[in-house]
Amino acid sequence: MAWLTVPARSEIAAEFTWNAPSVFQSAQAWEAEFRDIEASLPSVQSRKEQLRTGAAALFDAMQVIEDVLRRSMRLMVYASMSYSVDTGDQAAAGMYDRVQGLSGRVLGATAFLAPELLALSKETLERWMKEDRRLAVYAHFVHNLFRRQAHVRSSEVETLLGMLAGPFSGPHGVYSALTDADFKFRPATSMNGNEIPVTQGTLDAILTGSDREARRTAWENYRDAYLAFKNTLAGTLAASIKQDVFDMRARGHASTLEASLFEDNIPVGVFHNLIEVFKKNLPTWHRYWRFRRRALGVDPLHPYDIWAPITSARPRIEFRQAVDFISAGLAPLGNEYVRVLRQGCLNNRWVDICPNRGKTASVFSAGSPGTYPFVCMSFTDDVSSLSTLAHELGHSMHSYLTWQNQPFVYSDYSLFVAEVASNFHQAMVRGHLLRTSTDPLFQISLIEEAMSNFHRYFFIMPTLARFELEVHQRVERGEGLTADGMNALMADLFAEAYGGEMHVDHDRTGITWATFGHLYHDYYVYQYATGISAANTLSNRILSGIPGAAQNYLDFLSAGGSVDALDALKGAGVDLTTPQAVEETFGVLSGYVDRLEALLPG
Repeated sequence: MAWLTVPARSEIAAEFTWNAPSVFQSAQAWEAEFRDIEASLPSVQSRKEQLRTGAAALFDAMQVIEDVLRRSMRLMVYASMSYSVDTGDQAAAGMYDRVQGLSGRVLGATAFLAPELLALSKETLERWMKEDRRLAVYAHFVHNLFRRQAHVRSSEVETLLGMLAGPFSGPHGVYSALTDADFKFRPATSMNGNEIPVTQGTLDAILTGSDREARRTAWENYRDAYLAFKNTLAGTLAASIKQDVFDMRARGHASTLEASLFEDNIPVGVFHNLIEVFKKNLPTWHRYWRFRRRALGVDPLHPYDIWAPITSARPRIEFRQAVDFISAGLAPLGNEYVRVLRQGCLNNRWVDICPNRGKTASVFSAGSPGTYPFVCMSFTDDVSSLSTLAHELGHSMHSYLTWQNQPFVYSDYSLFVAEVASNFHQAMVRGHLLRTSTDPLFQISLIEEAMSNFHRYFFIMPTLARFELEVHQRVERGEGLTADGMNALMADLFAEAYGGEMHVDHDRTGITWATFGHLYHDYYVYQYATGISAANTLSNRILSGIPGAAQNYLDFLSAGGSVDALDALKGAGVDLTTPQAVEETFGVLSGYVDRLEALLPG
């Protein structure tokens, strides 16, 4: 699939699209469910009066609340996937906007639960859990509820905060509509003078190509589109950050960092450990930039050279072959794990595979209990797509095993552990292929992919985390945010991270923050770096043959939200409260650079 032209959504064969009918048979069926849920909200709210009457009434109320949450999540999956694969589809955009509003109303209608349970007291709830064993499943939920007690407001305030979920989605919604649907990028120009379409779905394919002029013009034209709207984009991000600060203050936290990490019971030291180890190990990245400059024969090295191939041989990997490679790499997890993954990819249409006009640049796994764990991506028959598919299937298998093994109350897992499963898949598949391939050129392609992956999760994301912390702290101090100020901060952070080994185009590098929608989810990006650290530690345990390591990992995936994230990871074999895993993963990164230098000596 060489996507030099981008087809319309209507031109994509159904077999390459996500299995929308498995969620709702039609938009009409979705609409009927929407209206039914909407009509049920007064009944849901009426359960507030029954909570205190006894154990049986509490159990019944929990079932009603979980049912409406489950159903609204299913609505969201259908609408968000429909919109993501074709952001120009106005009907899908309307569904997505409406369900965001409904989700806020559902949260508002169910927000009484936490303050009402807290009012009952922990002792009462523990007694009721003994009286009615059906409530016993909620023990961890109750424990966490009382851990958060100091930051839970009154029932009326919690209802109001829940209702704000819809309006508070506005900045990200504007950002997504602007960058995915409205942006029109000038085409890139090849070294032969041919024009190449630049879209959110084709940019990566151009940047990983061997044509430096195409890479340069694609990268510059892409960044220039964001620069042209820098003030609007700064305004939407500033609004999102102000919402984080509002929530921090409404709930009585000392900082937005503390407020965000508190939800998952993560000490702020985990964040700061990552940043300090990252800064200390920047010379490893500086060594890689020097190697890449020599291997490509360019001086100076530019950001658009980061993904360029250092050999002319690029293996072609079709989708089915990629599934085979991924299955082989994950064989240590057992036949059943591999069977489910293969069936999802090849029979049940978990994956929306092809690029098309209007498809989001975002790559993600999405689903809810009762649906498949879908993957939205654009597969382009190369090692990068193989890696991306493995990554997203890590999320999907994490979701699948959680939904198979946990009740609804624990059917979600924290973002802190989400990036472990995805990067674990990549590490396992990469390790398998490096062991079994004797072709030096294929090995180089695999390590190039690894370096590209590490660049995103172990270089870009920690740098964005440093940016995110600073801009949040500026708002917390009452300072203003401007596009130029954010660009200057971003450019300075990258200049430090490049260490003089990369040319820094101040404006185009500075606008990097605007190209990542992740920043609309507070303190999300650092978790990519802790995730890749845990993933490499856990995969090394399995690949080195530590007894029980594979089963411990499967138990971690199956735990969902039934235990705290750090405890789940400790059970699997990694402790992120210390810097050790981050240090070990920099050792893995350094080993890849060593291997590249051996395969391509200067």
